Amino acid sequence: MAITAALVKELREKSGAGMMDAKKALTENDGDMEAAQDWLRTKGLAKAEKKSGRTAAEGLVGVSASGGTAVAVEINSETDFVAKNAEFQGMVASIATVAGTVDDVESLKAAEINGKSVADVVTDAVAKIGENMGVRRMAKLSGDNVSTYVHNAAAEGMGKIGVLVAYTGDNAGVAKQIAMHIAAVNPAAMSEADMDAATVEKEKQIQMDIARESGKPEQVIEKMIVGRMKKFIAESTLLNQSFVVNPDLTVAAAAEEAGITVTGFVRLEVGEGIEKKEEDFAAEVAKAAQG
Repeated sequence: MAITAALVKELREKSGAGMMDAKKALTENDGDMEAAQDWLRTKGLAKAEKKSGRTAAEGLVGVSASGGTAVAVEINSETDFVAKNAEFQGMVASIATVAGTVDDVESLKAAEINGKSVADVVTDAVAKIGENMGVRRMAKLSGDNVSTYVHNAAAEGMGKIGVLVAYTGDNAGVAKQIAMHIAAVNPAAMSEADMDAATVEKEKQIQMDIARESGKPEQVIEKMIVGRMKKFIAESTLLNQSFVVNPDLTVAAAAEEAGITVTGFVRLEVGEGIEKKEEDFAAEVAKAAQG
């Protein structure tokens, strides 16, 4: 079968592949459009496999909300440049929307967007854009009401930090301010009761070691530790933190004044906990030149 320019154009539009790849795919498959797409997909999988070992610590957090449920999803890329790419952002928006229908990352990867699994959509993007990418994590939150906020927004509903806040009451404005507070201050937990016991104990031991360096008697040190741990808990827990909008109030007091009660929150920041490999600029250029 003759491989016409119109066939090549159609395949390029359907697959996003380059002209030469599209032409080769059609040639290898006697002009069969569906078989050619499968051939490109196989090639894309091979490309994606080669890139899968590269560190992807940039990207975006996408958020979406429907009714009393909100979700945040972290989609990683290798560079911030790709995070600014409209095609990548469109993928993030689609995945964030689908995430509202599932409960965990594995289910999200299996969920479908326009007949393709999320995992396959990401793989196709890796092959087309040329960077390693991945759906790293998601978090879902439900309540009487939910508020969402993205910090350093790259587009509507996506940015470097995504925050979800569940609350009772009707003051959406203050709920949004609390979401902004969470983005800025990054509380470890809602309240003292929600704090990780190991984290609290570790901090207590550190403060005791610091206090003992002063040479003060043990009974004095014990009193010092009570005060220091009280301060640590206040600074680490959302409800006890000074509200960034009005530092004269705690978040709990500000919420009460506004007639709302915060019942839960989620904060996802791109790249949290990912160890990034540092390369000097010359090494990076040399690596890029080698392909």
